[in-house]
Amino acid sequence: MTGGLTHLDADGAARMVDVSAKPVTLREATATGHIAMSEGAAQAIREGAVKKGDVLAVARIAGITAAKRTADLIPLCHPLPISGVTLDLTVGEAQATATATVRTTHGTGVEMEAMTAVSVALLTIYDMAKALDRGMTIGGVRLLAKSGGRSGDWRAEP
Repeated sequence: MTGGLTHLDADGAARMVDVSAKPVTLREATATGHIAMSEGAAQAIREGAVKKGDVLAVARIAGITAAKRTADLIPLCHPLPISGVTLDLTVGEAQATATATVRTTHGTGVEMEAMTAVSVALLTIYDMAKALDRGMTIGGVRLLAKSGGRSGDWRAEP
């Protein structure tokens, strides 16, 4: 290991960490993020009036699918048997918020899966509503909590 970085070998080359010796435990992670938009775009999403269809339903499915495909997108992530994914979407006056919780029973955590689910759900909202507001901005994607594994539980500061 180089400088304590687990994704680098002794020569400094990228590697996937071997988790085969880690205990299989229940692991869970929750992430969130938001997309800011015009009040008109938010209203159209809330009312189901976007011409492309039900924005929230499509974004929810996209986020869940993304959680299951994280290892295909993030090069050094392990493909994991996902036990469950919930993805909640709320639309306020001028923004939508996505919150994903991902669970597995495996030897490594699901933080990246939760953040990927949130990111792809928000990107899907942008794609479906961009005709209403091309200036939407995605931000605040972050881990809120994780549990399980050697490092135990962790929660973000409010």
